[in-house]
Amino acid sequence: MILYTPLAAEDIFPVEATQFEAHQIMQYNGKTVQAEHVGNGMYRVHQLMSTDPADFLDENCAPGKLFSL
Repeated sequence: MILYTPLAAEDIFPVEATQFEAHQIMQYNGKTVQAEHVGNGMYRVHQLMSTDPADFLDENCAPGKLFSL
């Protein structure tokens, strides 16, 4: 079946809420990030939430980066 629509696939087939239970919004290095708890006190940056363009040049807050608190 082909579905012709201007909507995004996520709008038609929404993801389950259980995929985001491990995600938390927290402060890391003075920046707000959305991070996923991966176990053993380690977190993986999912999204940097900032309005300062210079924050996006910091490799410590890049998506996919692992850190511990």
